[in-house]
Amino acid sequence: MLRCSGVGCILSAVSIDGFVLTGRHVRLEPLDVRHVDGLVAAAAADPTLYQWSPVPQGAREATAYVETARAQQQVGTAMPFALIRVDDGVVIGSTRFFDIERWAWPEGHPRRGRHAVDVCEIGYTWYTRSAIRTAANTEAKLLMLTHAFETWGALRVCFHTDVRNSRSRAALERIGGRFEGILRAHRMAADYIARDSARYTIVAAEWPHVKTQFTAMSGAT
Repeated sequence: MLRCSGVGCILSAVSIDGFVLTGRHVRLEPLDVRHVDGLVAAAAADPTLYQWSPVPQGAREATAYVETARAQQQVGTAMPFALIRVDDGVVIGSTRFFDIERWAWPEGHPRRGRHAVDVCEIGYTWYTRSAIRTAANTEAKLLMLTHAFETWGALRVCFHTDVRNSRSRAALERIGGRFEGILRAHRMAADYIARDSARYTIVAAEWPHVKTQFTAMSGAT
């Protein structure tokens, strides 16, 4: 699908296959209906934890959450995951790649014809309370960023968070995200207002340095 804007044309992803990313502490599995019960339990641990992010409460919301994410996957614009704790196989949250784009590179360009992703966003991330500030959180981001930059050869990975979410903004700055500004009335917030979003990015040239910091933070080898 080709879509155009004032800055040129973008070739949207048409399809993307599921894959598993596994670390020492966390495993990212393609999100599926089999994860609904685990998502419900993870969210129920503390329903007030995520003030700024929509987290599904109950089986009906969790089922709709999974179905919406999988619909995005089917058209190739997202790759959603269930976050699984390696030690016991318990679902501890969810995250996804989304706003996945493949650009319409001109004839003769070395990136033309690649099936891999050019740019994407990481978001829809939430964890059950027991997983907050654990190695699983940092490791999951490391696994996703490594896949984006080193498997897909992505040029940029973007993050957005509610401008009011100081905890999320501090975490993005800690992992090496570069603050680019505020997008006004960018998305619907969890409290159903037009939220302003703080935008952070990591580009391919920055990834080696960011990876070194990340690896030290996560204790990965």
